[in-house]
Amino acid sequence: MKNLFKSISGLLISLMLILLIAVNSVYASGGSEGGYTKTQWFEFAWKTLDVIILGGFLYWMLAAKIKEFFVGRRQDIKDSMENAKREKTESEKKYREYSEKIDKASHEIDGIIDMIKAQGVTEKQKIIEDAGKVAQKMKEDAQARIDQEFNKASYQLRSEAVSLSVLMAEEILKKNITAQDHEVMVREYMDKVVNKN
Repeated sequence: MKNLFKSISGLLISLMLILLIAVNSVYASGGSEGGYTKTQWFEFAWKTLDVIILGGFLYWMLAAKIKEFFVGRRQDIKDSMENAKREKTESEKKYREYSEKIDKASHEIDGIIDMIKAQGVTEKQKIIEDAGKVAQKMKEDAQARIDQEFNKASYQLRSEAVSLSVLMAEEILKKNITAQDHEVMVREYMDKVVNKN
């Protein structure tokens, strides 16, 4: 910081010297014809002295403020750089955390998808097995109904056949049995009943 002030004060002194050299050159080039008078030089000297005094006064008044400004600015820049580094580090840390979380979530999602697929295959097989069982039960029920209806029809046919046989036998017996044959059959039947009891 001291180097900065030295360079500023060196710059001011250099500017003053350049100004004096320029004034000297202007005076020398004026020659005898259009030269300046003594009063004009005196005014010029006063103005130059006023500028030097004003520059010195401003330097004296503002040097501390300028120094404070640049020191404060440097500290602000340093603080901003540190904050930026810290925020960058925190951001990178959060980025890594979120990347890990996203990777973990992706693996979990892949696992869930695989599990759902496996459950889907299992459910499909179970549905197919259940459908096979239901179809088999329906076949068995249909077969049982067919057998039941067949037995029922057979029974009805036998009943009708027996009824018709009885009717036919009765008709045959009515035509072929005489009263005497009838009495013989009744006696034999009665004898059998009496013997059994």
